[in-house]
Amino acid sequence: MDIRVAGQGELPFLSSRDRHIERGELETLLSLGRVMVAQEGGETIGWLRWNLFWDNTPFLNLLFVLEGRRGRGVGTALLARWEEQMKGAGHPLVLTSTLSSEEAQHFYRRRGYTDAGALLLPGEALEIFFVKAI
Repeated sequence: MDIRVAGQGELPFLSSRDRHIERGELETLLSLGRVMVAQEGGETIGWLRWNLFWDNTPFLNLLFVLEGRRGRGVGTALLARWEEQMKGAGHPLVLTSTLSSEEAQHFYRRRGYTDAGALLLPGEALEIFFVKAI
């Protein structure tokens, strides 16, 4: 598996599959180097995108692995590579969040993330925030 920072060439693939972000914003994140892709045999099988919370703390916005490729360590590998990159950039910790109704909360806890708070928006499940010292 090859994991690398995504380039503008990935924009068509990612924008057609990532329904949580507008194409223009995704293009900006690609130009900032804030998207990573996992590839196998030249095929993209997962991606991770991040931004800065409070303009200084890495926040993982999305970790996605294509169906049929899940449960094979792709997400774990993407997450580990991102954490390494953030640590190498001098960040002492990283953040992420997930809805309490999603299984992802267990994925993050198994990888050393701890609960750091929550947010409840009208009509939504509880959003759980996680932190990990790196």
